[in-house]
Amino acid sequence: MPCGVAACLPFPAPAPNTALMRILFLGDVMGRAGRTAIAEQLPRLRSEWRLDFVVVNGENATSGAGLSAAHAKGILEAGADVITLGDHAFDQKDMLQFVETEPRVIRPLNYSKAAPGKGARVFDAPGGRKVLVAQVLGQVFMKRAFDDPFSAMDAVLRAHPLGGMVNASLVDMHCEATSEKMAMGHFCKGRASVVVGTHTHVPTGDAMILPGGTAYLSDAGMCGDYHSVIGMDPAEPMRRFITGMPKERFTPANGEATLSGLYVETDDRTGQASRVVPVREGGHLAPSGPHL
Repeated sequence: MPCGVAACLPFPAPAPNTALMRILFLGDVMGRAGRTAIAEQLPRLRSEWRLDFVVVNGENATSGAGLSAAHAKGILEAGADVITLGDHAFDQKDMLQFVETEPRVIRPLNYSKAAPGKGARVFDAPGGRKVLVAQVLGQVFMKRAFDDPFSAMDAVLRAHPLGGMVNASLVDMHCEATSEKMAMGHFCKGRASVVVGTHTHVPTGDAMILPGGTAYLSDAGMCGDYHSVIGMDPAEPMRRFITGMPKERFTPANGEATLSGLYVETDDRTGQASRVVPVREGGHLAPSGPHL
């Protein structure tokens, strides 16, 4: 298949008649601009790209800090199959109860042993297929020392082998350091279909398929207004950088948002990724997607 602006990065081509799963992962939803873009564009993308499974990181969707139950419902109604969270998982207090009653919302595996909800679940996809979604928090440069993400992830992947209990698996590695994200990619190679980084709100250019058939991207970027400072209106961040003094609270930028993320095709039999394409839809970034 010819490729345009978006690179098509193949692993070994699937055998003829092999069933493929089309997976879309979207990075951190940032404030009202991100929520609006999800509501307006995700239903269309599900149809046009014939998506089988969609995962959205929603941890900044409510005022840039956490995710409320109402906004989680909106993202799910727009077409997300699963929402992942992050280090701001419980900034909105109603999420403490909502995550216990809504299995489609995943908090980090290693957040706290006392945290409500689950850090990994197996979900149904069309055709009776099973998809594992898991999230872990990194430790490098983070504000608090979370439990070891590697041992937490190892236990989950051992219990859900590709081609056995699940047809595909996706790991959301939520952290600051690209080195830690890359290490998680290599740690999971051959054991997860997709390892994708979140948290920094800036999409990286290293989409690839690792040995063993694991699709990888260091950071999916955000679903938000890129005429901003990582999703925030520039005025207050710039004031703090220039003067070293805060004056007001950060507020999300509310211009036209770009949906940023990763499109992956996986082999139903093996769970290996056969195609990976960065996604940038709408807003101010150069467009990229599987049909360009």
